[in-house]
Amino acid sequence: MSWLTAEEALAQLGTKPQTLYANVSRGRIRAKADPADPRRSLYHTADVTRLAERHAGRRKSETVAAEAIQWGDPVLPSAVSTIVDGRLYYRGRDAVSLSASATLEAAAAVLWDAPAVELAGEAIESGPPVIRNAFLALAGRVTRDLPSLGRSRSVLRSEAISVFSCVSAALAPGRGDFVHIRLANAWGRPEAADCLRRALVLLADHELNASTFASRVTASSGASLSAAVLSGLSALTGPLHGGAWQGVSALADMARHTGAEEAVRRVLSQGNPLPAFGHPLYPDGDIRASALLQHFEMPRLFEEIRKAGEAATGERANVDFALTAMAESFALPGEAAMVIFALARTCGWLAHAMEQVEDGHLIRPRARYCGPALVAGG
Repeated sequence: MSWLTAEEALAQLGTKPQTLYANVSRGRIRAKADPADPRRSLYHTADVTRLAERHAGRRKSETVAAEAIQWGDPVLPSAVSTIVDGRLYYRGRDAVSLSASATLEAAAAVLWDAPAVELAGEAIESGPPVIRNAFLALAGRVTRDLPSLGRSRSVLRSEAISVFSCVSAALAPGRGDFVHIRLANAWGRPEAADCLRRALVLLADHELNASTFASRVTASSGASLSAAVLSGLSALTGPLHGGAWQGVSALADMARHTGAEEAVRRVLSQGNPLPAFGHPLYPDGDIRASALLQHFEMPRLFEEIRKAGEAATGERANVDFALTAMAESFALPGEAAMVIFALARTCGWLAHAMEQVEDGHLIRPRARYCGPALVAGG
C-alpha cells in the first residue's frame, strides 16, 4: 500500500486539517501511525485520491454514485448501527461494551428496538452445526412465509423472532436457555461458551456490509423476512466477506510447514493481499478483533502469524483473524467461524430488513451501460 504524509494529503485534497481528520474518523480515509515518528500519521493514497476526485465537482452524478457504493458514503440512512471514530455502535450503544455481558438475544433486542427477544421454543435436534442446515431451514420457509409489506411492526417483530429461532435451531441445536450455550454444548466445548457469547454480540451487525445490503434489497421488494435473511446468508459465504476465515486457515496451514514469516512473505510476494489484516472502516485496527482476542489464549502459530502479518503490512489483524484463531484455540470444527458469523449476523439482517420495510421504498439502482455500441432498429 502507498501512504501520504498529512501535508501531501492536504495538498491533494485542498482542504483544512480538520476536514482530513473528519474523513479519517468517518472511515473514508485510512490512516496509520508513521513508523518513523509515531506522533505523526500517514494517509492511504488511494483513499485520498478517490476523495479528491469526488470533490473536484467536474464528474457526472452516475460516476459519483458508482464510486460511492464501493466503500464510499453510506447509500442508505439507517438507525441500526454505525462505526464512528473506530468504535461500533448498535442504536447508539457501544458494541464492545455490550459484549462484556450481553447475550445475542439481548443484542437482538437492541438492534430491533424491541423490549426483549426470546427464542421461540427449544431448538430441534438437527445434527452437528453446519451452515447447510441454515440454508435448508430458510429455503423451506421462503415459499410459506407472508410478504413483509402491509404488516405492523409488532407482527414483523414476532416473525423476526420466529426466523431467528429457526436459524438458531439449525445452527445451534440442542438444549439451553441461550444460543451461545447451545452452540458450545453442540460442539462439546462448554468452556468456550463465554467467548462464543462475546463473538456473537460483536458480529451481530456491522452497518451496510455486503450481506446486509443484500438483505435490505430483498426486503425492499416486499419479500418475506426469511427471504431477506436467506439473501444475507448467501452473500455472507463469499471469501471477501464471512468466508474470509478460509483464507486465514489456508495461511495457517502454510505457516505450519514454512513458518509464519515465510508464509506471509509468500502471500505478499505473489501480489495477493494478506487475508484478515486491515479493515477500511477501522484505520487504527478492528475494535471487534481486539475485544475478542483478550478473552482466549491465542495458539502460538496464530500469534506468530499475527506478528509477522502486522509487521509486513502495517495493518492489524481484523475480526476474521480473531474468529478463526478462537475456533483453533477451542478446537472447534472447520465451519465454526462461518456458523458463528451467520448465527450472529441473522440478528442484524432482520433489523435492517424490518427497517427497510418501514421505509417502504424499492432499492433499484441504475446501471451505467458500457457494452457494445447500440444499434437502432432491426
